[in-house]
Amino acid sequence: MLSKSSPVLGIDISKEWIDARLLPGEQSWKVSTVSDQLQHWIDHLPLGITLAVMEASGGLEMPIAAALSNAGIPVAIVNPKQIRAFATALGQHAKTDALDAQVIARFGELIRPTPRPLPSETRALLDELVTRRRQLIDTSVAEQNRLSTMRSIQTRQSIETHLHWLKSQVKEIEKQLEELIKKSPAWMVDTKLLTSVPGVGPITARIMLAALPELGRLSPREITSLVGLAPMPRESGKWHGKRFIRGGRTDVRSAIYMCILSAIRYNPVIKVFYIRLRAAGKEKKVAMVACMHKLLIILNAIIRDRKPWNFIPIPS
Repeated sequence: MLSKSSPVLGIDISKEWIDARLLPGEQSWKVSTVSDQLQHWIDHLPLGITLAVMEASGGLEMPIAAALSNAGIPVAIVNPKQIRAFATALGQHAKTDALDAQVIARFGELIRPTPRPLPSETRALLDELVTRRRQLIDTSVAEQNRLSTMRSIQTRQSIETHLHWLKSQVKEIEKQLEELIKKSPAWMVDTKLLTSVPGVGPITARIMLAALPELGRLSPREITSLVGLAPMPRESGKWHGKRFIRGGRTDVRSAIYMCILSAIRYNPVIKVFYIRLRAAGKEKKVAMVACMHKLLIILNAIIRDRKPWNFIPIPS
């Protein structure tokens, strides 16, 4: 465990600059994200930094995190919501890049988030392709919604042309994903294991590989919490509200939801489980979430045990 006095670097990231603050102490920097200037700054950082903390910033953080990791400085990339909640708890309502860097450093100093290895170049590409596919599908849904409200032929033709292009781009991305998976024997095996489960298709397997590399390495409670499928209680005194889910890996949760639509019809275990919950009076949405929770635990066990669907014990 790191000492509370171990130097921690907090970094706030923008497109052209980073603001950094080192705690304990008063050292702070404003550095260009141009690669040679960034590397010069890293090369001249004080010795003994045990942790660098930064927010997930839509990919802007990855080159900085990689450069720091290459210099031997462990990096933790955290959810921006955690930082904002921490700042609010500190009573820090003002927001500037320099202040944000200080808050991030303070968060790292007190919370000590666990540094995790950065994805390899191939895994990063897989993640980007999965993300791009989701963006194209989201745009397609928005365009389809617009199409239903348009009356003029010209406008409808414009939207239909765009939808056709989006569809072709999704197919191209899926082709690239398939080719990338085929280059990795380990990913091919994992894909085969995941798709052995009735209701889980190749696209879902690819999303799981890209967005949930922890699959098979965590306990059932940890993996469901990470994805955002661990129901959270709402209780106060004698009042007990309905449990709810939130946060976590949205892409993974959305993919599992789409699987469940098929699994409650064709997967014998999930189908029986869903029918039993509905017969017990559970609302449809509650039953669906419970099935998602169960399916994720099954997938986690399959990857952990390296055994396909037919040969693993089904979690209760």
